[in-house]
Amino acid sequence: MVVALVRWPPGVGLALDSAGLACSVAVSLGEEVVAEERIGTMHGQAEVLLPLVDRAMREAGQMAGALDLVVATVGPGSFTGIRVGLAAARGIALATGARLIGVTSFDAVTVLAVRNDWPETRSLLVALESRREDFYVQFFDPHGDALGEPAAIMPFLLRETVAEAIGVNPLLIAGDAAQRAAAALEQRPDTVVLEDSAPGAVGALHAGLRLLRFGKAADAPGPLYLRSPDVTLAETRL
Repeated sequence: MVVALVRWPPGVGLALDSAGLACSVAVSLGEEVVAEERIGTMHGQAEVLLPLVDRAMREAGQMAGALDLVVATVGPGSFTGIRVGLAAARGIALATGARLIGVTSFDAVTVLAVRNDWPETRSLLVALESRREDFYVQFFDPHGDALGEPAAIMPFLLRETVAEAIGVNPLLIAGDAAQRAAAALEQRPDTVVLEDSAPGAVGALHAGLRLLRFGKAADAPGPLYLRSPDVTLAETRL
């Protein structure tokens, strides 16, 4: 596989996120985000994502051929949204010669928590909506490093899961399911919710740039699924 080389900082970057409860696109020049387009939608990602890309690139005053980097969220989230986002990102990267990297929706939330002066005395729980009763969670230490693997859990198991992951340490909760997670932990002391911390293309772009800066960006990103799809193909009998 040929990997596109990206100078640091990259000239023009593009991030796409369609894994969660919204579709969003962000464009950066160097490390500065200069354009963002976002629309809340649980369906129809294939119809709205590329028009968002076009509007964001026009707002940034950039042509597709100028792209050095394309970042896509790999999930967890909507199965359709993840596939749409990755397919669009791969197509854009292939057509422009830009480097393609993937980041998780957890990373897209965590990097913005760090940029918002997340207190270094608190562990972080990122809780994301699954569109079901459960939610997707991952824990991070006060430096933003992951504590174990992400998982899909039911709300009634969250208190036990938190105790196993971080004990009685102070906790910051972020993500689009942060309020639901906080409600499940209502009796836990020293817990703070970070408002307006849903994953999106801006967070994905910063997460991708961070990985690139430290040489940790993996190529050929694949989807992150934490549970089986709601619909499966019936077995064919011969």
